[in-house]
Amino acid sequence: MSVAPAPATTSTPGAAASTRLSSSKPPKRPRRPNYNYIHRNLLPVEVHPLPVLIPHNPLSLVAIALSYLVQILSPPARPTYNGYFSSATSSIHVTDTEAIRKLWEMGFFGKGSLSRSEPTWLENRRKKGVTAEENTNLRRQERRQLKQERARKEQEEIDRRLAEETQVSAHMNGVLSKNILKTNAGDFNDIASVLESASDTITPEVEEDKGNGSILEFNKWKQALEANGLPTPPPTSTSSEASQAGGRPARQLQRTKTVRFSPTIEAREFDLSSPVISPIKSPGASTLEDENLEETPKQETQENQEHLTLSLEEAFFLSYGLGVLQIYCDDSDAILPPSSLLSLFRRHAYHPPRSLSVPAEPDDPFVLSYVAYHHYRSLGWVVRSGVKFSTDYLLYNRGPAFSHAEFAVVIVPSYTHPSWTESAELKKMIGNKTKKTWWWLHGINRVQAQVHKQLVLCYVDIPPPVKSEEKSKDIDIGHLLSRYKIRDINVRRWTPNRSRD
Repeated sequence: MSVAPAPATTSTPGAAASTRLSSSKPPKRPRRPNYNYIHRNLLPVEVHPLPVLIPHNPLSLVAIALSYLVQILSPPARPTYNGYFSSATSSIHVTDTEAIRKLWEMGFFGKGSLSRSEPTWLENRRKKGVTAEENTNLRRQERRQLKQERARKEQEEIDRRLAEETQVSAHMNGVLSKNILKTNAGDFNDIASVLESASDTITPEVEEDKGNGSILEFNKWKQALEANGLPTPPPTSTSSEASQAGGRPARQLQRTKTVRFSPTIEAREFDLSSPVISPIKSPGASTLEDENLEETPKQETQENQEHLTLSLEEAFFLSYGLGVLQIYCDDSDAILPPSSLLSLFRRHAYHPPRSLSVPAEPDDPFVLSYVAYHHYRSLGWVVRSGVKFSTDYLLYNRGPAFSHAEFAVVIVPSYTHPSWTESAELKKMIGNKTKKTWWWLHGINRVQAQVHKQLVLCYVDIPPPVKSEEKSKDIDIGHLLSRYKIRDINVRRWTPNRSRD
């Protein structure tokens, strides 16, 4: 057999180079937004700076006076945003699209309810490209398909081995049956005559399978021996290729390994949109549904179903610290003042929320977390939740749009006031609250070292128990917060090979 050589092709070096460049040219990436301009304001507060004072130019004083008078006579509009407190989730929800955009762009407050962090659900649905969420779904679908393909190959290997074992067992059963017949027969001549008479009725197809220990041939021998009154050996096993004898199908020994799950688990594990047919849906229904989905046109206008979720600390900082957020309760249309918000948030810091009859404690979780949040926000840090890394807060220099968090904060209550050690009961209670093991600290520090963050232990000094003036409704929030003191300790992982010098 001769193979003809392939025809020679001629091409110029320039054409080959141009083809190589055109094929290796990467796709054009979308233009990155100007985050420096979008997040130019650090807080959602409108700032109107005065003109620059020039000492040797007296006209600069006139410009400063004019701008000051203009702002006094016609003050600029102060932006206010509306939020709604939900007792079911113990959080505040902002539904206005303009307020959502302003609160995120000016200080990175809140989190999108349908997004990872930034509320971009509607923009991702309007874009024609693939979003981050869609990329994640594609990766999950590919992973499921790989698992299904691996399970299919494993099942095929099991079936192949079982078929080989069945053939071997069928052959051994045929040999064993022949040996039993020889030992139990009393007259070899009668058996030979019986076998010869039975062999005359065997079809050519059975004669071909005679050497392989066919089940039909064994059944013929069985009938012939029973007619002569000889004992019949009990059948041990049947092969997968046994044919029908006497109009009844032969019983098969199924030893295949099968795993069955509940419909709930199968619905979670199998992707209904994948090309592999799911056990939940029939093939006809799946194809019909896919065709209907392709035929239905997509709606051009889509309602924004996402809202901004604010934590209790963020909402209280925007309401009390900046005064730009008005919070409504979920069962009324009245605006809650900061004093009512403080008592409400302190009760909902526990799970389940406490009742109004229980007095507030100086070390309740909301006050401790808000003191630390207000402290770092006042220093210019962008404070975000650190539950993803087993901490209370993450500190960003400018925000999550620019860089990763540099520090991870863990709040530790500190009972250094002498009033907390007056009795043995108080000492035991404080010991149970502040008890931390070395393994806890080592685990937290190891996690932060893996994600390139520095661990900060924020010790909050708890003041003595509540006095009589703090039990009233009109509580002085500024005086209450001024009683708490904060101490920071930066914990770094010490490695001998890197810290030798």
